[in-house]
Amino acid sequence: MANRYLLGFDVGSSSVKASLVNADNGKCVVSAFYPEREAPILAVKAGWAEQDPQMWWDNAKLSLRKIMTEAGVKGEDIKAIGISYQMHGLVCVDKNLKPLRPSIIWCDSRAVPYGEKAFHDLGAEQCLSHLLNSPGNFTAAKLAWVKENEPELYGKIFKIMLPGDYLALRLSGTPNTTVSGLSEGMFWDFKNNKVADFLMDYYGFDSSLISDIVPTFSVQAQVSAEAAAETGLKEGTPITYRAGDQPNNALSLNVFNPGEIASTAGTSGVVYGVLGDVNYDKKSRVNTFAHVNHSDEQTRLGVLLCINGTGILNAWVRRTVAPEGISYADMNVLTDNVPIGSEGVTVIPFGNGAERVLENREIECSINGINFNKHTKAHIVRAAQEGIVFSFCYGMEVMQQMGMDIHKIHAGKANMFLSPLFRDTLAGVSGATIELYDTDGSVGAAKGAGIGAGIYKDNNEAFATLDKLQVIEPDEAHRADYLNAYARWKDALNRQNNI
Repeated sequence: MANRYLLGFDVGSSSVKASLVNADNGKCVVSAFYPEREAPILAVKAGWAEQDPQMWWDNAKLSLRKIMTEAGVKGEDIKAIGISYQMHGLVCVDKNLKPLRPSIIWCDSRAVPYGEKAFHDLGAEQCLSHLLNSPGNFTAAKLAWVKENEPELYGKIFKIMLPGDYLALRLSGTPNTTVSGLSEGMFWDFKNNKVADFLMDYYGFDSSLISDIVPTFSVQAQVSAEAAAETGLKEGTPITYRAGDQPNNALSLNVFNPGEIASTAGTSGVVYGVLGDVNYDKKSRVNTFAHVNHSDEQTRLGVLLCINGTGILNAWVRRTVAPEGISYADMNVLTDNVPIGSEGVTVIPFGNGAERVLENREIECSINGINFNKHTKAHIVRAAQEGIVFSFCYGMEVMQQMGMDIHKIHAGKANMFLSPLFRDTLAGVSGATIELYDTDGSVGAAKGAGIGAGIYKDNNEAFATLDKLQVIEPDEAHRADYLNAYARWKDALNRQNNI
C-alpha cells in the first residue's frame, strides 16, 4: 500500500514552514521553511507592523515544493492539509478575493486606542463576560482603525480574515473561518455562542464581513484547480484543520484537556493552559480564546499568559554578569553550589516592556537582596533563572484563580527548557510534572489535519507516536525551599510594583 501523507503549514511572521508527516507511522518525513532569512516586516510608522499576504503564499509554495521534491511525494499522496498561523492579524480582501492592503499583523500596536475606547464605552463586565478579554489590540480593533483611517478602502472590503484563513483561501478559493479564529480576533460572543454582534454594532461593522464558520476539525475546503496547478497538490485535497500558533502549539504537544499546560520559553515566554469552564480574569491579565477542541457541547478554552522577560533576561545575564565567553550550559554548572533561593537574591525579570500579567505596567527589572560579603555572579545567574520561573508561576496563579487545576506542563525541549535549573525550579514551585517533546507547529498542523480528515479517530491516536524526550517530576523533598523562595520573590515584586 502506498504511503499516505499529511501536510502541515505554519505561517509565522519570520517564515512559512511546511512539513510532511507519514500518516501511518506519525513520523515527520521532511520539513522546510522560506525565506531562509527572516521575512520583512513593513513599519511605515513607529508601532506599525505589516506584511504582504502574497508573500505568505509565495513562501508556502516554495516550502511545499522543496519538501515534495526531497521526499519524492506526489500531490495525490497527500491526503489532508492543516494550517497553523500567526494570531490576531487582519487581512482584508475584495470581491475578487484579492488583498486590499498589507496585513496588519499581531505585533502592530496602532489599534490599542480603539480597543481601549471600546472597553471603556461598552464596560469591562460586558466585554469580559462575553469576549473573555478586552477588545485590546486584537483583529476587531485593527479593523476599526482601517474603517476610520482608510474609509475608501474599508468600503471595498468583502471579507476579513486571519492569516491562516487567507492561506486556506489561496489553497481553495473559499473564504471561511473558525470559532477559534473569531475568538482570537474578539469577534466571538462566548455567552451567546455566536458572532459578537454587540461589538460589531459598536464599531459599525456589517455582519457580511465575517466569512462562513467551519469546525476546526472538518473538511473546511478543498484544493482548487488553480491552486493545484500552482503547487503540485491534487485538486480536491481537503483542508481539514487550522488554528492560531499558540492553540496549535498546544495541540502539537497533545494538550487538549483541562489542567494541561503547553509552555514555550524563548526570548519571551508563553504559558497556555486549557480551562474546562467559561471564565475570565476580571483584571484581564491573561487572554482567553477558544481552544482547538472547543465546541457547544464541550467547553475547552485556551488561557494565554505571555511573559516578555524570559530568555532575553538569561541572555543579558550571560553577556553582562556571567564570566566572559561562558556557555549557557556552563552557566548552570556555575550555580551548582548556590542553594535554592539564591541565598536571598531575587531578580524581578520584567525588563522587556509592559507586562500584561502586571496589568500592563512597565516596572523594569531589578536585582534585590545583594550582600557584598557573600553573594557572587553565580547567585545572580541562578536568581535570574529562578525569577523567570517565578514570573511564570505568578501568571499560573491567575489561571488557578480562574478554576484551572494545573498538574502537567508540556513543552518542546528547546530554549530555556534545555536548562535543568529552569526545569527543576518550575516543577518544584508549580508541583506539576514537566514532559518534554520533539515536535513543532507545522508537524502539529499536519497531525491536526489527520484528525480533521478522520484518518485518526482522536488526538490520542494522532499523537501516540509523539516523541517524549524527558519527564521531570517535582522534587518533593525540596518543595518547601522552592515555595519559600517564590514567596520572597513575590514580596520583592509587590514592593517594586507598589501592590
